[in-house]
Amino acid sequence: MERLQKILAQAGIASRRKCEELILSGAVEVNGEKVTTLGVKADVAVDMITVNGRPIKGEKKIYLMMNKVKGVITSAKDPQGRKTVTDFLPGIKERVYPVGRLDYDTEGLLLLTNDGEFANKLTHPRHHVPKTYHATVKGVPHGSALEKLQKGIMLEDGMTSPAEVEYHDVDTEKNEATISITIYEGRNRQVRRMFDAIHHKVIRLKRIRFGELGLQQLGRGKYRHLTPQEVQELLAAATKTHKVHKK
Repeated sequence: MERLQKILAQAGIASRRKCEELILSGAVEVNGEKVTTLGVKADVAVDMITVNGRPIKGEKKIYLMMNKVKGVITSAKDPQGRKTVTDFLPGIKERVYPVGRLDYDTEGLLLLTNDGEFANKLTHPRHHVPKTYHATVKGVPHGSALEKLQKGIMLEDGMTSPAEVEYHDVDTEKNEATISITIYEGRNRQVRRMFDAIHHKVIRLKRIRFGELGLQQLGRGKYRHLTPQEVQELLAAATKTHKVHKK
């Protein structure tokens, strides 16, 4: 017996949080009875579980890494008809969804999966999986400004966790700098807002690493399947950082 939202996530319906929303909205039934409260348990081998009237079924788990391009929505669908990341997945028949988000104007490493448990472990705030970006900013921040980011900086939604920050490149002719920054949170537009707070606007942002997984030679707009070892390393990173931050 397992919690209903976990069963749905493991079946590839959606992330754990989205599955909880489906339950609360009344979209889920167990043996013909609507379930609208969290905490209900079921046995997928015995109980008939449906979502919007459709029985759930086991689905092959799939794990992808994409090098997202700028100007693409990190979503499976867009009401405005703009291109989404799933438009860049030729040959993928399974329904996958992004693990976390990259802004419309942000490029780089994005994970996609149909494994809700995997997505939940990598994005849940308590796990603190590191994500590294190259942020090209206007001007060249002084070391004292970067120290503020390293210590944590106050944003409108509270103090950020300490970040790892270092210079990656400086272009004195253009008066720009590219800063390597590693954060352990996933707030909305967090990196851009952190640099806004030290008065250096981000003009290009690219995620280059998720945990220990890097983009390597993956072309822009391309994707590949993760290896079983890479999947396990990402899960291990989530477990490791959770234990470290729990101390």
